[in-house]
Amino acid sequence: MKRNTRPLRMTALAGTLALVLLAGCQRETAAPATDGAVAGDAAPAPAVAAADAPVELRDIIETNEREVVGISYPADASRYPGLARALQAYAVDARGELQQALDGLGNDKPTMPYELSLSFETVLETPQLVVVSADGSRYTGGAHGEPLVARFVWLPETQQMLTADKLVADSAGWKAISTYVADQLRERAATRLSSEDMEPAQMQEQLRSASRMIADGTGPRADNFSQFQPLTDAQGRITAVRFVFPPYQVGPYSDGTQTADVPAAVLLPHVAKDYTGLFVQG
Repeated sequence: MKRNTRPLRMTALAGTLALVLLAGCQRETAAPATDGAVAGDAAPAPAVAAADAPVELRDIIETNEREVVGISYPADASRYPGLARALQAYAVDARGELQQALDGLGNDKPTMPYELSLSFETVLETPQLVVVSADGSRYTGGAHGEPLVARFVWLPETQQMLTADKLVADSAGWKAISTYVADQLRERAATRLSSEDMEPAQMQEQLRSASRMIADGTGPRADNFSQFQPLTDAQGRITAVRFVFPPYQVGPYSDGTQTADVPAAVLLPHVAKDYTGLFVQG
């Protein structure tokens, strides 16, 4: 039986829009850029390389009879142009999917406005690592919105994004991670189901269904573990990596976003040598 998630979705969107408005009030207005050299200068300043050019991230609030859009960015993300561009690109893609759905309606209006709610938040910032989470939903009709879940791991020292396929480059590593994560998720599912009032046969069927979804969503491939965020100690060294799974990947929509933490001791034998220095050793 499908749940009526409309009130929850509208409440979540209202909260996001309120946060966006508050963030916008707190931010300082950026100084306007100049278009050229000041008269009398001997020569214009060298052009800034496109990769290093600052990126201005502006919160967005738009409402009309066809759509409601709320996008908020962390105030400090613009300090890292490469990271800022990645956040901006993700938001543009999410907005583009919403617009594509609206375009498909032609001149018709949706029964309820289509919605995009997306909030970026800095969850970790050290000299070695900057991690930004993206959470939200996009509604284009149906019982509930499409979850939007992403994590961005930026390496300030090398000005690069750390992705799952870079972090662990061999199949043996993904096999070990897959086994560890799948065991953790199955145990969690079994604990949850055992607390519910159901017949033994029904519980066994539920466990089999949960195990199938977990197996499908945690197969030993980098793309199944593409969303992750490092967990660090007081010195900023990675003690574990939290892998993040959006609804539908390892469980039904009702289970929401799920996570599984893999400790450094399990990961280190399989981490690419360029990144082992980011981890707690021993």
